[in-house]
Amino acid sequence: MEALMPEPQIYVERTLAIIKPDVIDKEEEIEDVILRSGFRILQKRKLQLSPEQCSNFYAEQFGKMFFPNLTAYMSSGPIVAMVLARNCAVSYWKEMLGPSNSLRARITHPHSLRALYGTDELRNGLHGSVSTSSAEKEIRFIFPEAILEPLPTGQRARDYLNLYVKPTLLAGLTALCKEKPAEPM
Repeated sequence: MEALMPEPQIYVERTLAIIKPDVIDKEEEIEDVILRSGFRILQKRKLQLSPEQCSNFYAEQFGKMFFPNLTAYMSSGPIVAMVLARNCAVSYWKEMLGPSNSLRARITHPHSLRALYGTDELRNGLHGSVSTSSAEKEIRFIFPEAILEPLPTGQRARDYLNLYVKPTLLAGLTALCKEKPAEPM
């Protein structure tokens, strides 16, 4: 029986999604697409960033020609930031977003979110983290109260399941068998 049981795995990964100022009126529509794509929205916050906060958030873009326009655009109105979770969240969200240039996205990825909601390279409607490490950093920036514990994988995940989950399940199922309720549901 043990040989037939699959290895325990924890599939949840987190990423940051931002609905930018020019498409905030499409918030409900975009959230619906997110939820239908298998994501869970763990946290959500509507806020307006100052130009200084935008400069800090996009610090890796500093020195590029579009940086001043980017910080002005991102601080021009409220944004909606969300922590999304699912299996391979970062790569799946990037795939849903499509290319950062909305004009190019309309040609190469016509069903992507940036093709649908963006207007050009700067005003592309949505933001997504580029990697799991940048997702963690960006989530901490937008949600400073968030507790981001590393998700266990491999042997750590198996140890967690064996130590906490399996004993609880065994106790619950044993109690249920002893009771033998007529209507278990």
